[in-house]
Amino acid sequence: MSFQITVEPSGRTFNADSSETLLAAGIRQGIGLPYGCKDGACGSCKCKKISGTVVHREHQAKALSADEEAQGLILTCCSTAQSDLVLESRQVTEAGSFPIKKMPVRVVSLEKKSHDVMSIIMQLPATDVMQFHAGQYVEFLLRDGSRRSYSMGNAPHTLDPAAPKVELHIRHMPGGKFTDVVFSTMKEKDILRIEGPYGSFYLREQSEKPMVFVASGTGFAPIKALLEHLRFTGSSRAVTVYWGGRRPSDLYLHDWMVATAAAMPNVTYVPVVSDAEAADQWTGRTGFVHQAVLDDFADLSGMEAYVCGAPIVVESAQRDFVAQRGLPADAFFADSFTSAADKATA
Repeated sequence: MSFQITVEPSGRTFNADSSETLLAAGIRQGIGLPYGCKDGACGSCKCKKISGTVVHREHQAKALSADEEAQGLILTCCSTAQSDLVLESRQVTEAGSFPIKKMPVRVVSLEKKSHDVMSIIMQLPATDVMQFHAGQYVEFLLRDGSRRSYSMGNAPHTLDPAAPKVELHIRHMPGGKFTDVVFSTMKEKDILRIEGPYGSFYLREQSEKPMVFVASGTGFAPIKALLEHLRFTGSSRAVTVYWGGRRPSDLYLHDWMVATAAAMPNVTYVPVVSDAEAADQWTGRTGFVHQAVLDDFADLSGMEAYVCGAPIVVESAQRDFVAQRGLPADAFFADSFTSAADKATA
């Protein structure tokens, strides 16, 4: 059975079968609902149900608590419609959604950027080039039917039409089904399958507000893509980039970021290290990366925040930027890097 879903305040509508999640139905019909993991782990797709009935599939309490559910909040990635619905989602985007495609990719190169971060360049089919927004991600389709998601670290304009390539930054998770392969047996010319693009973590370009970019670890990949896009479009929006890691070596493209900030007068770079050792000879900022933003900005009410990385960083930033610094809730955009282990933890 199919139901009509209305999204306020935009007034956009789409249809959803009772057997598919609201998010899947929205993606299928080009409706730009916000989302991240698609697995009920990150909470990025949370929105208000104004009217109608849904059934929630299994999800994590940290993504949607019982109290929030009682208040009418839902996760579109885990909800199926049982009637016509009216939802409130202020982040429905005006930018056109790009078609999601499955395609083979070939590994062009693998380069270790640090002891546990690999940069992979993959060539896409030239006959059917994938369109995407800077900041979006792709999913690897593994042989056992499971999937692994990674953000693209380059902007769309960098793709050569004759030999389009995307860049991924992959952190080794010991015991990880996919990352163990990346760091051991994967080699150049290997053929993999991906699907994409996915995700709502991309610039809201209709805004002129100054921005704060916050990355932890390999959360820098989509931030890098956003910066490449801003530079390409000649944007003059002020951006302060905070990149956090435990040790200086975790800031695996530090030199690239320093050079980019030097070339873009509107960009300020603030590297932050939480657990530097004496041998690191680190003289820069220390502590948690989201705390550095709080220390530097007394008021975020007129800004936008783009935050990417570990779930604890995203959750802390969202909570404190809104509650302590007045950031409007609808000016917070995030991509929480939930691992397979995160998704399995209730």
